[in-house]
Amino acid sequence: MTTSSSERRVALVTGASRGIGRAIAKALVRDGLFVVVNYVANEAAAQQTRAELGEDNAALSQFDVSSESAVDAAVKAIGEQHGRLDVVVNNAAVAVDGLLMRVKTADWHKVIETNLSSAFYLSRAASRLLLKAKESGRIINLTSVVGEMGNTGQVSYVAAKAGLIGMTRTLARELASRGITVNAVSPGFIETDMTQQHVQGDARQKLTAQIPLGRIGAPEDVAEAVAFLASPRASYITGQVLRVNGGLLIG
Repeated sequence: MTTSSSERRVALVTGASRGIGRAIAKALVRDGLFVVVNYVANEAAAQQTRAELGEDNAALSQFDVSSESAVDAAVKAIGEQHGRLDVVVNNAAVAVDGLLMRVKTADWHKVIETNLSSAFYLSRAASRLLLKAKESGRIINLTSVVGEMGNTGQVSYVAAKAGLIGMTRTLARELASRGITVNAVSPGFIETDMTQQHVQGDARQKLTAQIPLGRIGAPEDVAEAVAFLASPRASYITGQVLRVNGGLLIG
């Protein structure tokens, strides 16, 4: 058991090497948690995240969230190394866009496995450690505004993100008796590498014009919502979807 995290709440954030995941990790460390930073390939970015968090505040865990066996092994290692796991943030995601008739089956499975099955694998693997955490146990799933309203050309991504909402509500009911809360955060369009890749030029201007607050969000906007749900202040909130979308979807 590591001395750096044994007396602190421990959080695992998937896809935390950059973007929203990195911002979430920073917010949780600021609030006193020790964060396990998951990444799959970009070790340099993960090392940069850990450096920004401080080596006494974070550890790296390289595994593919879409692999059931890799998830099981990683959670087991966290339990052995840190003695506890209090917060699981299912943030890792990929998008392979395309209209229905052009979507390849392999790409469908890649998106579903990474964005949806991963949350199932991780929540199941972490459940025993979370049960030990009792009232401090949290599962927070990152869904998306398009998972609530649909989006042309993103059938696999939307299906996965919508599925996360249903999973969130079901796990909230299953785990509530043990004091564990399960919630989702639903970002709108946030300034990330993925957004910059898929929303450019005129499309970006048109999108911004549809957002009542008049701007695309920052990773920190999402991170603050996650940090709140991970905190004792949110102990009576479960099974909910907290929207962070600038008013793009209301109601």
